Amino acid sequence: MGNQGSVFFLYKITLVAAVGGLLFGYDTAVIAGAIGFLQIKFDLSPSMVGWVASCALIGCVFGALFAGALSDWLGRKKILILSAILFGISSLGIAVPSDLNWFVFFRIIGGLGIGIASMLAPMYITEIAPAEKRGRLVSINQLGIVTGILLIYFVNAEIAGMYDESWNVETGWRWMFGSGIFPSVIFLVLLFFVPESPRWLAKQGRNEEALFILTKINGPQKAGLELVEINQNLNTESVSFSEIFKPGIRKALVVGIILAMFSQITGINAIMYYAPEIFKSTGDGSDSALLQTILVGVVNFLFTIVAIKYVDKVGRKSLLLAGSAGMTVCLALIGGAFYLDLAKGYLVLISILAYIAFFALSLGPLTFVVIAEIFPNRTRGRAMSICVFALWIFVFIVSQCFPILLQSIGNAFTFWIFMLMSIGAFLFVWKFIPETKEKTLEEMEKLWL
Repeated sequence: MGNQGSVFFLYKITLVAAVGGLLFGYDTAVIAGAIGFLQIKFDLSPSMVGWVASCALIGCVFGALFAGALSDWLGRKKILILSAILFGISSLGIAVPSDLNWFVFFRIIGGLGIGIASMLAPMYITEIAPAEKRGRLVSINQLGIVTGILLIYFVNAEIAGMYDESWNVETGWRWMFGSGIFPSVIFLVLLFFVPESPRWLAKQGRNEEALFILTKINGPQKAGLELVEINQNLNTESVSFSEIFKPGIRKALVVGIILAMFSQITGINAIMYYAPEIFKSTGDGSDSALLQTILVGVVNFLFTIVAIKYVDKVGRKSLLLAGSAGMTVCLALIGGAFYLDLAKGYLVLISILAYIAFFALSLGPLTFVVIAEIFPNRTRGRAMSICVFALWIFVFIVSQCFPILLQSIGNAFTFWIFMLMSIGAFLFVWKFIPETKEKTLEEMEKLWL
């Protein structure tokens, strides 16, 4: 079997899994275009705005928490299929005329799908990818996420521009959510054309199937060696939850949770969910605010591509350090612009775009790369679930608190809080994150012990 087919096969699988990332981005960011109209329609207070913007995250938390155990039981592929179905149900449910309670209910259903995809898509890619390409391939999942965000920003702007504001308040936001049915169906169909994870198959004792897939990816010689290594590392008895808390793995778990936390408390989702509202607060009308939001999506997309290009060359740690340092400077500038009343010019826009660029180079894609590769095979599902569960808890906290913080302490101090968190992220990465580029998943285990 030539090398050529295997590279094509590998990228095909990765891109299908990354459509899960695209749905995740699409579904989380749809709220950015709709929240202003929902606020008017349902006459929402700041704390209710926070709840409506972040209620989907309740589903995300539980989706992420149970995805690991479910995928260990039924396989990665079947649970990814489940996430596609949940996305579709949610999109249709919100599009149908309903009251606020139904809206929240179907957002939570969609959240379950997002939570599952956010954990399983990078894990599935990690389990399929050869060591030397793993960083790049797992980062493609993040490219899927930012593509989804960018796509829904365009869709939102297009729908919002169709008729007047009163139409948007009654109907426009439903179309924004309902549009999610298209990527859901595409993801569902594509999943039937990818294989199960070879590491999961080996864990089930289905070595022939695992070898067949590994051969398609790595060629026959390397596949045989890899299967031996996978099986040596698999304790075939099922892993108890307590194993995750043993020395070595426990340290990796703490590092994974704290990295997940920093990827959120440095403010990314506050900016992603509320971008149009932030730009409106600088004095722009809602049309130009939606356009500036698209700029945010474009920058996010382009710099994620830069991260994919360099993650396996430069390494995880260097990119994380550079990114968190850059984010710190940008957040200081955004806070300063609001504090000194310079927000009307382009300083806030430029600083927000630079902040997004640094995030997209570092904490955006690399949090998932690191979390997906630091755990041993037998505990990866559950340990990753805990890390991504923690990530969603912090997304929820930040989304819920951001409108309240803006109202109580103002824009400047809110962004300065995020700045202090970015300094914390820099120090944490510098002290505790090991460099993991080009190490096999099996070598990683020895790193922590």
